[in-house]
Amino acid sequence: MTKKLFTLEEANHLLPYLREELSYLQEAKRSFYHLYQQREQIKRQQPENEQELFTLECQLEFMEMEAQMHITQLITKGIQVKDIDIGLFDFPAIINGEEVLLCWRAGEDAITHYHGLHDGFAGRKRID
Repeated sequence: MTKKLFTLEEANHLLPYLREELSYLQEAKRSFYHLYQQREQIKRQQPENEQELFTLECQLEFMEMEAQMHITQLITKGIQVKDIDIGLFDFPAIINGEEVLLCWRAGEDAITHYHGLHDGFAGRKRID
């Protein structure tokens, strides 16, 4: 399978979809953490409550599978998921004949930066 390369226009076009997915994933992570904490509390305070623990375990597994499905959909589209918490994503592209990553962070209106394949967020450069 060949790697998807994006134009700046293609990557920017995906931002509304990406914002929606990010919102879902961040909420899913918060919900997962809350349910996990609930399960841990029951394990400490009511370890004999096997039915509730089993129910919570099933819910956690389902939530994890659902979130992984969303991440897999992003990856299948060629989007690189870097950090869900801060909302950091990369799009492989070619700039000046060099393979780079167009870089988008939640809160930015459009993709305005890129970095080399091994530079990471700290190596971001403004797109001319």
